[in-house]
Amino acid sequence: MDLALLRTFVTVHRAGSFTRAAALLGLSQPAVTSQIRTLERQLGRPLFLRQARGVTPTTIGDELAHKAAPHLDALVEIAETGLDDESSLRTLHLVGPPEFTAERALPALMELAGDRGQGFALRASFANCDEALEGLAAGRHDLAITTARPRGELFTATPLCDEELVLVASPRWAAHTASDRHRLPGGSALVHLPVVEVHESLPFVTRYWAAVFDARPAASGAVVVPDLRAVLACAARGAGLAVLPRYLCAAALERGEVVALLDPPVPPLRTYFLAVRTGTLAMPHLARAHEWLLRKAAGWC
Repeated sequence: MDLALLRTFVTVHRAGSFTRAAALLGLSQPAVTSQIRTLERQLGRPLFLRQARGVTPTTIGDELAHKAAPHLDALVEIAETGLDDESSLRTLHLVGPPEFTAERALPALMELAGDRGQGFALRASFANCDEALEGLAAGRHDLAITTARPRGELFTATPLCDEELVLVASPRWAAHTASDRHRLPGGSALVHLPVVEVHESLPFVTRYWAAVFDARPAASGAVVVPDLRAVLACAARGAGLAVLPRYLCAAALERGEVVALLDPPVPPLRTYFLAVRTGTLAMPHLARAHEWLLRKAAGWC
């Protein structure tokens, strides 16, 4: 069986579309379609069901992808790095949310790659959960940090750590609401406070309100900025309340730049997962990074 046909097939399986696969492979869409048809003729079975928006693998297609993909990934790794000692450096492509990746994952991997001489280069990207998993499926990334467990057999995901979410505001806002916030239900004492968030949908505030007050927040975003570090900076300067991971705001809390508005008996948590394409942990550099992050994460909770 032609390995080029298998490579095209695996790319289509991961991308879910002939068009996206063609862009990833640097081929025309007709060329990709032709290669898939050739492979289907050789196997005597259809590999994909054509739909209006992309393709869906058949049972045979799924089975072939799960068997072939890890071996093709390993062959690509060998082809890209070579076999001589001078070309032994492997490249790890990591993707994850910007704050957690920058504050947690990258420092840990620098310790592994640098101080311990583990022999891999690193390329990091920032993306939300859906974008990260799409890139992982398409082969653009080797390792993805996500805030939702991916479904399906294409990925293998391991819980990495939980982060505690804290409701914070500047000392001025904290003093302004101190007399009311413990005796009024459903966070009603906080309704009039402006909110600083990463998105108009208020994902962090909504999660906190649901867990602590069993209610939805009534406020809208006064400041929306797509980075939790910027959210912290705005909240510390009095822009409004914010919900932040404790690891990210611990130093600001200690310095008194922000104040925790509540101390619920069971604080809301958000879980991170470490995801890879199924079978790729056979690659030594990827397995080392995966194991190291899990080991370091034990001290992050």
